[in-house]
Amino acid sequence: MTLFRAPLALLLAATACSGQPQQSAAASPDAAAPTGPVARPATAPVTSLPDDAPDATVRNIPATTGRANRAETAPPFAMQTIGQFEDPFAVAVLPDGSALVTEKAGMIKLRRADGTIADVTGAPKVLFDNQGGLLDIALAPDFATSKLVYISYAEPRPGGSSLALARGLFTGTALVNLQVLWRAGSDGVGGQFGANILFAPDGTSLYLSSGERQRFTPAQDPDQAIGKILHLTLDGKPAPGNPQASAGGVRAETFSSGHRNPYGMVFAQDGKLWEVEMGPRGGDELNLILPGKNYGWPIVSNGDNYSGKPIPDHPSRPDLEAPRLWWNPSISPGGMIYYTGAMFPEFRGNLLIGALGGEALIRVALSGDTARVENQYKIGERVRDVAQGPDGAIWLLEDGGKLVRLAKK
Repeated sequence: MTLFRAPLALLLAATACSGQPQQSAAASPDAAAPTGPVARPATAPVTSLPDDAPDATVRNIPATTGRANRAETAPPFAMQTIGQFEDPFAVAVLPDGSALVTEKAGMIKLRRADGTIADVTGAPKVLFDNQGGLLDIALAPDFATSKLVYISYAEPRPGGSSLALARGLFTGTALVNLQVLWRAGSDGVGGQFGANILFAPDGTSLYLSSGERQRFTPAQDPDQAIGKILHLTLDGKPAPGNPQASAGGVRAETFSSGHRNPYGMVFAQDGKLWEVEMGPRGGDELNLILPGKNYGWPIVSNGDNYSGKPIPDHPSRPDLEAPRLWWNPSISPGGMIYYTGAMFPEFRGNLLIGALGGEALIRVALSGDTARVENQYKIGERVRDVAQGPDGAIWLLEDGGKLVRLAKK
């Protein structure tokens, strides 16, 4: 997803889940094995998941501001299907108007500018299971000359999987010289990988969202790289200037903590970093990400556990960073872009957020540190990712497999 762009059983039934099949698969046999894995301290794999967030330790103070649910409106777009894929997750638009699309079972597809679709070989082996698989894809800031592509995926590991970040050279037909740059560790079971890749505005570092894998409390553990937003060099090392850069290990990589399942990140023109993440049963969030801040999961949330067990709202812990907007009932946010195109000048400087459970495209206006929902356009399909085409058209990647182009009527 680029700028151009509960318990297991209960989670799969809930609107905030990814709705992906419970099956395992790997990339094709000719896929290259990544080189250069990054080591983490050895720990026992996680083999079971908790049912609920921990018991509350503070009195609930209800959230009374920031709720962003809006009535749906008809989309003011001409909508055209421009591709069909199988269980897609992310789309990255290339400079020539073609696009790379990841399919969760472990395939990368090239949608050429003429509309034809071809396989791209060289994807790594993935664990396609419980929301995991081949996930985000993003072009290096210098892609025009380097042809480097970054991918995130659920890497098969002893006892389960780990979120991994890798980089390879795109030849036009293959991804070659694939190298693992980073992995989360904390191997084991669980979905909610996050996995969004975003490059810093100056192109010298990247941000990676790492979901809490349905495990709740590790989002508050400073020594686990899950439930965090990591700030890394282009080679997957801790970025200089991070809040705890001198601490080493996961702490040196961490930019913010207390996240549940962050699916979208963008930089606005003013340099502010915005992130959207799935809450539990309700409580989806749009956050302004600030260095070193703790966003509260699973201590606070403006939603509740899937079992119905309540979680204190964000005002109950004012020391933890609250969302700028939140949705309850859930919209299940997916990918997000900061729109800069020419086709919809009225959208410039706005966030466009795909909604899975909400089956919508949500437009959010920004003003400094504040955000306001302008429209919730009814799409009628689960919107997994959003991208901006070269001509300013809006591309939606739907869970049902369609890549749809939105243009002026």
